[in-house]
Amino acid sequence: MKIIKKILKWTGILLLSLLLILAITVSMRQNLKYEAPYPEVHASKDSAVIARGEYIFYGPGHCLYCHASKKDYPPGTDLNDMLPSGGYEFDLSIAKIYTPNITNDHETGIGKLSDGAIARTLRYGIGSDGRALFDFMPFHNMADNDLEAIVSYLRTIPPLKNKVPENYFNVGGMIVKAFLIKPVGPDENPQKKVVPGVNVEYGKYLANSVANCRGCHTNRDMMTGAFIGPDYAGGLRLDAPGNPNAYCVSRNLTPDKETGHIYNWSEQQFINRFRAGKLIQESEMPWEAFKQFSEDDLKAIFMYLQTVKPIKNETGPSLVVTSKE
Repeated sequence: MKIIKKILKWTGILLLSLLLILAITVSMRQNLKYEAPYPEVHASKDSAVIARGEYIFYGPGHCLYCHASKKDYPPGTDLNDMLPSGGYEFDLSIAKIYTPNITNDHETGIGKLSDGAIARTLRYGIGSDGRALFDFMPFHNMADNDLEAIVSYLRTIPPLKNKVPENYFNVGGMIVKAFLIKPVGPDENPQKKVVPGVNVEYGKYLANSVANCRGCHTNRDMMTGAFIGPDYAGGLRLDAPGNPNAYCVSRNLTPDKETGHIYNWSEQQFINRFRAGKLIQESEMPWEAFKQFSEDDLKAIFMYLQTVKPIKNETGPSLVVTSKE
């Protein structure tokens, strides 16, 4: 009996010691700093460059969709009438993440940051203080000239003082942040200059490096953001904002003849769907922004999607209601 008590006692001490070591380690790793080069990107005053940045910002890149808190504006306010003062909340199971203020305010925004620091955040997912950011933005492989365009447009946005809430992490979130969240960075050498055109190559660039089509239409680990499914095969479950009793499932966009959602679509049907905007109110797809895609850019994306590997994956309905209120 004494031996059993001793075993239990030392087992308890060992477990408590391990938990203490884990807690200390997690705490020490909450604000790890990372290094990455600063892209040679500088804001331009060229009107064409700024216009390109504005198009990406409001359209394909849907930057304002996340960097404006819609609760600060009356319902139905056009995205183009909002300022990117941050505060949009990503309510995750492990954390509440708030988007930063990216107006040119020097205290609460990006006014005091260098052009290179902004470009580094977009390309490498590293904040101005060196911390790794959650991988929400798809711009790691964006071409230098488009990074320049975005930074150039950002510099034209008037300052708006808005201190957003601090990110909150529960215990699980702190563990994920300590061990799993690291800078992503480009997985290929980013182009110095991308030239728009109605072709597969440009469609791939838009879909993967600007609009983040792959980010939602490929299954992912929602705790770390890692891709865990075949490209564009859909099946990613997304919470429905404002409706805790429902969720959305991303469509299979591969050209599989049985389960590919757009397999039988014509180019014009594809374009018309974007022009129609949001049809499912619970959808997280940034339809208000994507309605602003140019016709040529939509044609390029459609051409690219015809070339991805067909994957048989029946994703079911886009909206799933789990219970009645």
